[in-house]
Amino acid sequence: MKTPFEGIIPSVNYHVWEPCNMRCKFCFAPFYHAKKLLPKGHLPKEKSLELVKQLAGFGFEKITFAGGEPTLCPWISELISEAKKWGMTTMIVTNGTNINEVFLEQNKGILDWIILSVDSMMDETNLQSGRAISGKKTISKNQYKTFIDQIKKYGYQLKINTVVHQLNYHESMSELIQYAQPERWKVFQVLPIKGENDEHINDFIIDEEMFNQFISNHHQFFENQMMVAENNAEMKDSYVMVDPAGRFYTNKNGKQEYSFPILETGIKNAYDEMRYNYQNFINRRGLYQWNKNK
Repeated sequence: MKTPFEGIIPSVNYHVWEPCNMRCKFCFAPFYHAKKLLPKGHLPKEKSLELVKQLAGFGFEKITFAGGEPTLCPWISELISEAKKWGMTTMIVTNGTNINEVFLEQNKGILDWIILSVDSMMDETNLQSGRAISGKKTISKNQYKTFIDQIKKYGYQLKINTVVHQLNYHESMSELIQYAQPERWKVFQVLPIKGENDEHINDFIIDEEMFNQFISNHHQFFENQMMVAENNAEMKDSYVMVDPAGRFYTNKNGKQEYSFPILETGIKNAYDEMRYNYQNFINRRGLYQWNKNK
């Protein structure tokens, strides 16, 4: 797969779906603006499929399907299949609620990685943060272990994402990470984004010292390079992201800023609008061996 020009970031996150069955109060991606453009909070299936095809053709080598909760999308498997057809490494970020034998069997051979979002092993912490179904029903430690067992049984590569905030920075995730042995554990400092998570973010913001305390508490995973930690500065302007309305967006100025719709203005024009920072992508270790066949 050839890139149209040098310096393109080879990884793209496509937020296909605004709806979510959890209510994380720190979420930076509720996509209020996209919902004004698209009442259902997403593109129609055929346009979404065309968008994936264009992303592949532009030169992105890896695509991560995100949301909202992307497994709620009835045609998510078709999107994954389309990306795989054009040679992309495929990933999905999920809270795990729809990770079951049916999903895993259906996506075998087209989905390469499953990224499980896990912030805490404490029910009370997850309830307070909204990391719970409808904000009320949490996922237990044993349920997370069941998800992990099923993911590995079907041969998917596993990554875990953790958002570190005021309620969990002092907690330990060591037991779960030791059990899961993920290929990669991404640890994020909770990110304030103007206009997206203003209402509750002051209850979750942490400083560098608190973030570093969490890293230090899990030093063994950092030292063996399983853990990849990203503070707020490292997260800004280092991800290529597409919103549910089919626009590139960036967070470089502390808020979501959007391109014109990719399917209308053309993918190169839309990409160029964002002026993404390739070096920031490299600095946060965004480039790694995601395709095990290469």
